[in-house]
Amino acid sequence: LLAAGSVPGAQRRSYSFPSCSLFSSDAAESCCDLSTMSFLSSSPSYSSLTGFEDELPADNLVLFEVAWEVANKVGGIYTVIQTKTKLTVDQHGENYILIGPYFENSVKTQVELIEPPNLAIKRTIDCMNSRGCKVCFGRWLIDGSPYVVLLDIGASTWSLDQWKTELWDSCNIGIPWFDKEANDAVLFGFLTTWFLGEFAAQSEGENFILAHFHEWLSGVGLVLCRIRKLPVATIFTTHATLLGRYLCAGNVDFYNSLKNFDVDKEAGSRQIYHRYCMERAAVHCAHVFTTVSEITAMEAEHLLKRKPDVVTPNGLNIKKFSAMHEFQNLHARSKSHIQEFVRGHFYGCLNFDLDKTLFVFIAGRYEFSNKGADIFLEALARLNYLLKANRSEVTVVAFFIMPARTNNFNVETLKGQAVRKQLWDTANVIKEKFGKKLYESLLEGDMPNINSILDREDFTMMKRAIYATQRRSLPPICTHNMLDDANDLILKAVRRIGLFNSTSDRVKVIFHPEFLSSTSPLLPLDYEEFVRGCHLGVFPSYYEPWGYTPGIYILDRRFRSLDDSCNQLTSFIYSFCQQTRRQRIIQRNRTERLSDLLDWKYLGRYYVHARQLALAKTFPDSFTSSLWEPEVSEGFCYPRPASKPPSPATSLHSSPYHSETEEDEERYNEEEEAEKDRMNIKPIAMINSKLEKRRVRKKSQTGEPTSPGSLNHSSSDPENHSDLGIDERN
Repeated sequence: LLAAGSVPGAQRRSYSFPSCSLFSSDAAESCCDLSTMSFLSSSPSYSSLTGFEDELPADNLVLFEVAWEVANKVGGIYTVIQTKTKLTVDQHGENYILIGPYFENSVKTQVELIEPPNLAIKRTIDCMNSRGCKVCFGRWLIDGSPYVVLLDIGASTWSLDQWKTELWDSCNIGIPWFDKEANDAVLFGFLTTWFLGEFAAQSEGENFILAHFHEWLSGVGLVLCRIRKLPVATIFTTHATLLGRYLCAGNVDFYNSLKNFDVDKEAGSRQIYHRYCMERAAVHCAHVFTTVSEITAMEAEHLLKRKPDVVTPNGLNIKKFSAMHEFQNLHARSKSHIQEFVRGHFYGCLNFDLDKTLFVFIAGRYEFSNKGADIFLEALARLNYLLKANRSEVTVVAFFIMPARTNNFNVETLKGQAVRKQLWDTANVIKEKFGKKLYESLLEGDMPNINSILDREDFTMMKRAIYATQRRSLPPICTHNMLDDANDLILKAVRRIGLFNSTSDRVKVIFHPEFLSSTSPLLPLDYEEFVRGCHLGVFPSYYEPWGYTPGIYILDRRFRSLDDSCNQLTSFIYSFCQQTRRQRIIQRNRTERLSDLLDWKYLGRYYVHARQLALAKTFPDSFTSSLWEPEVSEGFCYPRPASKPPSPATSLHSSPYHSETEEDEERYNEEEEAEKDRMNIKPIAMINSKLEKRRVRKKSQTGEPTSPGSLNHSSSDPENHSDLGIDERN
């Protein structure tokens, strides 16, 4: 729609970007090949990014990040922004401001409203509020405590028709009256542009403004910034294409048919053409277009008709997900909370040993096929058959954490937790009486008589407690009352496969159609704590742009049939069920060692590069930059994380609690396993030597001359594959 423009600036700043190197000299002592990480295959490794400037001029650069999920939890983008904020605040300080929608319930619990310390921001907000808008300013109560500007779209609904007309006149994008989400996007976009334009006018001196927009819901604001020729450098990031979601949900061979889709026809037939136009306009208007993985970059190139300039993979706050020597204790603590919930949920049918029970989960948006809930349920049914046929003592409790439309908690579920609490209180009362009488008996020098210590009243209380645990129905599948129980996809699939939580089933299913919260009366855990307490996360998505599901067991859903993929997934989970506790700990600790690879402090540099490119395109007289053209490689080297060894040898056992049935030979020695890993990780010199020999062999076969300065890293060589763990917690 618009060609990349430029705004003249003053002083020229230069930023250079080195070519990618496959291995970092800092990792000479230990390195690991992560050939399964697709985004690293054609992107520079973070260990090679140390040669360019990590920071942008902070004094006169103001960075705005615009997203519908700022202080508004909807899906994975909320997590992306929330976890990345600490790093961005460290880089830009008070010149980093997030812009999002105002929702009363979210603001009350997540935002501290304050007066803007920046005079230009204050004048901008006062100006907009005086003209009928409602704009609030505060601090988002997360790590980094960033400033947020929240725009109340409800207070500006009176302008909707006028703004929709302007959007049609300027862009030929028409928004139907019945699409509430698209109408909200229009309101949010115009308010965002109004704010940015007013801020640019109110700013004193020479300021460089950079606005980073996430997803199509914020895209209208970017388009309007370009149409109105605001002095703002723009970045647009798509975390998953809108049309891609709909196509995958329609049971098409998506990834093998990308080149053949008639995008206008496909969007029109699904009645999302106006949304598709909003997204595509934002993509083509942005100075810099980014996406979160190579596979989404390929998707965007075919569906949105623009190749991303930079791939900005999502990261993690490693301090949050791996608490060094407390890692084991935190797992045990969270797992005990989950076990308490399971005791209450399955009261009266608790015929399985919780010490031999594995907790697995799937979580995310309620996209039944796209997120792989369909294949996961089918695999659980086959797993249930295998466990029963082989008389396994292992029980699997599978959690589905996917928000859906509900009206309240399930009464039977609440009753289960009440029964559990009553049993706990009864046991404590009897324990105190028993302990006191036992203490007095021992003081008198007599052996305790059980009949004298426990009287008839105590036995009556215990019998009443036992009778209270009796139930005539099976434990519920869903923890809430669904608004449309008969047509819910997960519940329909459960009825079809027959996993009803009967006492004979070795696989139990719990559907929690609400995001987890530490204030919940059912399962009082935040999502991070819940993940830490589970053993295995399963994300067999068909449409998986990247998100927070980088896996170690990779399920082939592109070149296998649905039945073959389901059998493969069943095999993975069944083999995991057969592992001993020691094997699970080893696997978890290896995963923890690799976690540093996904830290925002490294992956955030891709965002820095995108910002530098946008500034160079918008203010060419003040900034220069060049686009990376990284060498394609299929390997990756990273330095050992600070948690080496993963847990101090002086700490407790790797897990605080050992099963009574566990044999001594299964005890885990942390230092021994860490030493084994150190021995298994190849020194960089050895890998360089093997790669060079392989390249020489290949060159000799083709007759090409060899060059000692370049390497050809083949991921098909078994010597290049590291022994990776899965996203699991003991």
